[in-house]
Amino acid sequence: QVQLVESGGGLVQPGGSLRLSCAASGNILGLWAMGWYRQAPGKQRELVASIRGSGSTNYADSVKGRFTISRDNAKNTVYLEMNNLKPEDTAVYYCTLGRGASPDDYWGQGTQVTVSS
Repeated sequence: QVQLVESGGGLVQPGGSLRLSCAASGNILGLWAMGWYRQAPGKQRELVASIRGSGSTNYADSVKGRFTISRDNAKNTVYLEMNNLKPEDTAVYYCTLGRGASPDDYWGQGTQVTVSS
């Protein structure tokens, strides 16, 4: 069984920063890609960023230059550093684990990020 535990969401003012973390545990052998999706109210879920076991990354155009995904393989943990946050970044952010550029085999419970003054 695979478990993903997220942390780091919260309320931040526009222009501020947040760092999300997600630790994976369980039978994750062969599932080397991790990612972050988000879903805003009334909108479809979208891929924000992903990172493969090799370290190669993939970002949505809307977050390029502002968000950075990274991972600590020894800890099976993925991070999402979010800078210059905008109100349109407000959403529930989900950590995922799987394969390829859009890993979606396993999902975390989600963490709320709210960007508001």
